[in-house]
This record gives sequence, C-alpha cells and structure tokens, in this order.
Amino acid sequence: MFDEWIDGKKEEMISSLKQTISYPSISEETNDSTMPFGKACHDVLEYVLNLGKELGFRTKNLDHYCGYIEFGEGEELVGILGHLDVVPADDLWTHPPFSATIENNKLYGRGAIDDKGPVISSLYAMKAVMDIVKVKKRVRLILGLNEEKSWKCISYYKLHEEAPTIGFSPDADFPCIYAEKGILTMFLKQDYSPSSPIIITDIDTNHNAINVVPKYCKVILTSTSNIIQTSILPFIQEYIEKNHASIEFKLIDDRHVEVVSHGISAHAAHPDLGKNAISHMIVFLNALWKVHHMKSSLFDFFDQAIHLEYNGELLGIDAEDESGNLTLNVGHFSLKDNQFQIGMNLRVPVTKSLDELSSQIQNKVISYDKAILCEIHGKKEPLYISKEDPLVTTLCRIFNQKTGMQASPIAIGGATYARAFPNCISFGANMPGHKDMCHQVDEFIDLDIFFISSKIYAEAIYELAK
Repeated sequence: MFDEWIDGKKEEMISSLKQTISYPSISEETNDSTMPFGKACHDVLEYVLNLGKELGFRTKNLDHYCGYIEFGEGEELVGILGHLDVVPADDLWTHPPFSATIENNKLYGRGAIDDKGPVISSLYAMKAVMDIVKVKKRVRLILGLNEEKSWKCISYYKLHEEAPTIGFSPDADFPCIYAEKGILTMFLKQDYSPSSPIIITDIDTNHNAINVVPKYCKVILTSTSNIIQTSILPFIQEYIEKNHASIEFKLIDDRHVEVVSHGISAHAAHPDLGKNAISHMIVFLNALWKVHHMKSSLFDFFDQAIHLEYNGELLGIDAEDESGNLTLNVGHFSLKDNQFQIGMNLRVPVTKSLDELSSQIQNKVISYDKAILCEIHGKKEPLYISKEDPLVTTLCRIFNQKTGMQASPIAIGGATYARAFPNCISFGANMPGHKDMCHQVDEFIDLDIFFISSKIYAEAIYELAK
C-alpha cells in the first residue's frame, strides 16, 4: 500500500538523512538548560523537528531534552522510540564520519544505522501513512538525545509526557526483539600512591564509551634510566613475543616509556566480536608488576577474576537462559586524583536478578581485598515479552510478509528505549544475516535496507494505529 509512495521519496529521504548525520551529536551532559546535551544534540533535534513540521506533523520540543513528531487523533498513542545522539568516531574511519558519504549503495556516517537512519525511515513511514490512509490512534515519533549514555532524555520525557499505549523502537534488529538483557555498569576503584620503581603517570583510552569494546589504550610508565634499559624494555619485548600481544612501545626519554595496546572495536552487547585493548593492557601491567616484585591488588584481582574473559565467566558467576549468557565489556580505565578506575558494562540474562548479581560481585571483591571499591553506576532492567504476544507476532508477521523471509523473534544483549515503556519492543533496522555496524568504524546503512525498512515501518504503523 505504501511502497510506491516511499519509492517516490527516495532522494528526499537520502537528503534528510545526510543532513541529520552531518551533526556530530555526541551527547555531552552540561549545566546549560538550553543545551543539556551539548550544541550538536540541540541542533540535530531542532533540524529533525523542523523537518517534521515541514512534512505536516505536529511537533514539540521538551525543553531541549528530547522532542516528538506526531499525527492522528484519539486517546491511544502508538510510540516510535528513536534517538539522535551517537557514539564518538575516531580517526580510523576511511569515510568522514559526519559527511554521509555514499559509495556502493551504502551511506556511511556515524548514526547511519544507530539510530539516525532508522529514525528518518520511520519519519517518512509516518508521512506515507498520514498521506494515504486514516488511522484511529495518534502516532508519535519520540526523539531522544542521551541514549548512548544515561537516558536522561527519556527519563525527562516520562516525567512530562504520556507513555505510549503500544509501540516499537527502530534501534536493533529485524524481525523483532522479544527480549533484551539487563544491563549493569560497575566500577572497580583503588587509591594509588606511587612509590615503587615503576610508576604509571598517564592513562589514555581515547575517550572510549563504556558500551564500546575499546580498541586503544595507552599508558605512560616512568622509572629510572637504569631500570628502563636493563629490565622494562626487555620485559615488554619478551611479553609481546611470548603472548603474541598487540602491544607497541617506544622510549620517550631516559625516564619515560609509552606502551600502547591495540584492540578491535565492537558493541558491548557483542564483546566477542571485538578485542579489548584495556583488558590486555591491565593483564600486561599486572605481569610487569609481578616480575618487578610490585603489587597492585586491583590489577591482580582483575587478572585473576576477569582476565580477558567476556563470555560470562566473570568471578566464576555463570548465568544463561534463552536470552543468552552473561557478557562483560571493560570499557573504562583511568588514573585521576591518585585513583585507578576500571569501568565494566555487563549484559545480564533476563532471568538473572541485577541486584543478586551486584551483591555476588561486590562480595567477591570485598573478600579479595577491602581496599578495592566496587561501585554500581547504573542498572537497566531487562525487557521480556512472550513470543506469542500479539505485538511480537504482528511485527514479525509484517516483516516476513514484506521480505519473503520466515524469521523468528530474537533476544539481544543491546538496550533500546523499548524497555522504558510497557508494551513496546525493538523492531529493526538491522537485517538477518547482515553485519551489525552499530558503533563500528565506517558505520553505514545499505540504502536498499534504508528504503525497505521504511516500507516495513509504514505497514507496522498502519497495523498498530488502524
């Protein structure tokens, strides 16, 4: 019903997406009430709201925390839950991350698949429905600006606006998601009083987000000239050769050595797809400390309890159910105000209590060394809706009808706004069998997927709102 309309809007849709991607909207929490998440997030929200107004929708800016675009009438509200903030992009991109380059039918840019591309697909799907048919409910595209960090945008929305009656978030995978793991963010901390023969004077992880597998970690080691030449440099070389470690080092001067660990970036929901530069660095540092008869309880605890694991073997705690197993990403490592901090992002099976897991980990840390602090910095409860629920079966049926597939609902480790509201699930836009470019270098959306997802969303909007 809506395919021909969307086919006629392809160039306009591409233009709108390119403009949306041009804003480097990395959420930065500020004290400015007019730009609570920074200028780029402010500007991209203004642009998309203005685009919605030009397309004939009602729009509202909720004090610059978030906004929405709406059409239709009625008491019931169909929600489409998307976000316009993005994770950072480093200098390893081969396409400028905010220029929306098109090559081989792929549009490259930070946010192309997470979540600006699906947001624009959804917006034009709403326009197709509004122009072609009558619906009996309101349809609202909710636009967040702090999804990649602490969800303050969606918390603000929930304080000031009504919750959708039913809805979906175009921020994950097709055919649809019936379960999203719980998320636990915790930090291990220990004071550092440098007095040993080798001192760490700086740690740099290139501002890695905690929900991204880090691909870079640099540490500056300081010591006397004698120990550097006779012991530190030979040890590093031997360690690299023995462990086939992706570590580089160079002598800065007669007292300082730079050590860099290289990894492979991936989303924290899929840590097995990456290689963690921070974990490899901490394990290396603990080995260096031991050979020089030094002791860091934090490094040693990490080496023994976590090491390079990502697959649920954290501290011997095993958890697994139909949503998958417990996974771990070490996304933060810093030295500030004479304190080491290691930040971890865990994706927890839906049947495992976050409070129980937190207590288990904290008890094991305390039993190892009370000098190590284990702090919980964030929890997101899991989402679970039965595979037989009408929302799940309806969206899955629409996807299969539009694509000719026979795909079944899936569970993921990622987190979407769907878990912020009852009766909502995530729905696209990654296709089965396609590589997930979310948070990756050279993130892109295939333009064929961009357009077919809009057609799928149009059918879903009509089905839920008719």
